[in-house]
Formats: sequence, C-alpha cells, structure tokens
Amino acid sequence: MSAGFVSGFVSIVGRPNAGKSTLLNRLVGSKVAIVADKPQTTREVIQGVVTRADAQIVLLDSPGIHQPRNRLNRRMMRQVREALEARDLVLLLVDATARFGRGDEQAVEMVRSASTPALLGLNKIDRLARKDEMLGLIEHYRRLFGFEEYLPLSALTGEGVEELVGAVVERLPEGPQYFPPDHITDQPLRRLAAEIVREKVIQETGEEMPYATAVGIDQFEEGRRLIRVEATIYVEREGQKGIMIGARGERLKRIGTLARQELEALVGRKVFLGLHVKVRQRWRESESFLEALDWRRQMGS
Repeated sequence: MSAGFVSGFVSIVGRPNAGKSTLLNRLVGSKVAIVADKPQTTREVIQGVVTRADAQIVLLDSPGIHQPRNRLNRRMMRQVREALEARDLVLLLVDATARFGRGDEQAVEMVRSASTPALLGLNKIDRLARKDEMLGLIEHYRRLFGFEEYLPLSALTGEGVEELVGAVVERLPEGPQYFPPDHITDQPLRRLAAEIVREKVIQETGEEMPYATAVGIDQFEEGRRLIRVEATIYVEREGQKGIMIGARGERLKRIGTLARQELEALVGRKVFLGLHVKVRQRWRESESFLEALDWRRQMGS
C-alpha cells in the first residue's frame, strides 16, 4: 500500500427513486443492489466497496427516506439513521428532474443532524434538456445546508461519476485498506439470490405487489458446476398469491426464468431455481418474520 492511501465509510442517502442503488452498482462495477422504478425497493443497508491504487471507499446504500407507515418501514428508516452515524462522509443523492418538496426538506434535515461533511449529488442529468435547469435547485439546497460540493451526474450513463469519486477521495482521511482488493460487497450470494428474485417480482407485477412481497431462501446449495436454490415468495393475501402465480402459472414461471438467467450471468454457473408462493398475513407488521429475513442478524454481524 502506497503512502498517503486514504479510506473511509461513505453513506449514500436520499429519497426513494433518487437512483442510489444504480449509483452504487455503477461505482462498484458490478450488480450488488437490485434496481427498480418503484419506491422502497431497497429495504436494508447494502455495502459496496471501491478499491483504487490510492484509496478504498466503503459505500453504504440505504433505504429511501420516507414517512414510515408500518413496522417494516420503521426498520428501514432506522437503518437510514444508523447509516448516518460515525461516517467519514455523506452523499445526499437527489433526482435533479423532480420538484423539490417536503420529503427533500426531511432528507436535508437528517443530513444536517448527522454533523458529518456532506456532498450533494444531482442525479439523472441525462434526462434534462438543459443543464442550467439545475441552477435553481442547487441554490435551493445551498440555502438549506452548506454542502461541501454540488455534483451533477448520471448514475445511468456514468456522466459525472468520476468527478464524484474524486470529490469523495479528496475528503477521506489517511487510513488502512479495510478489505481485500477483490471484495465488493458483504452480501452473501444466498442473499443476493433472494434480492434478484424480489427485483423480478417488482418488475413483473403491478403497483401494490412490490410492497406486499418478501422473499426468503429455503435451501441454498453451491456446487462447482451448479447452484441449487429453493425460494419462497411471501404475499399478504390469497388474492395476491393468484396474481403472483398468474394464469396457468405463467407469471411465476417468467419471474423464475428472469431471476435464474441473471443469477447465471452473475456467477458464471448453472442455477436451478425453484420458486414457491405462500400467504403470510400482515408480515410487514411481524417483528419475528422481519428478523427471520435479516441475513446480517442471522450471521451475527
């Protein structure tokens, strides 16, 4: 490790659909977080690690900042607050195409309460016809909080992302390399498999289903040539089970095919994926069920 090596922990926070997970995947260079165009896709803090010759950045992608309406949402917001604690830097990511609202004020208030240096990332500039459309938004944020820097970017296309990395690196303290160079996330493959299934559920079902759906892994066997996965998709009502399965089982089959194909591309091995659907009423309000889905708690981390 060269002299002057810097390292640190950077929390990515923001409203739902700001593009936090897309940015994390872009920075890491691999898919470690699922992505969908529906709010509350990210339900827990996801770690991504970027290692360069001169720095190691440990990124923490958090759930979107929102008003909690059930026990699951309260757990998600607790994880956001924890992500803001004892960090070297905070990145507040905002959608540069969206109108500023009360939720954005709440996000700034949470960043202010952290008493940690913060950058403002203005995402989705690829959707703006003119970049000067951001000037009023930047001024609005400038009046609310003294961000270290205001960085226009597109997590989707990569525009401005290298400038963001540079802004992060120059503000990190000298420190050790916390993880090996090839480490990109703390998520085990078992957990990522569950998340990829949930991503396909979100993409293939209607507005209500993503919020009422959870995925648990019942069996995970990793062989040299084949990975065998048995997973259960939980819904809250019997009618949702029918929607999830679809006519003649076609929707569930498509969800399974898409998830299997993505897993195979990710791991470079054949994957057998068995999917089942079960009704678990009011699971979003069940602390014991939510604990059972918490893989970090299961691993004692």
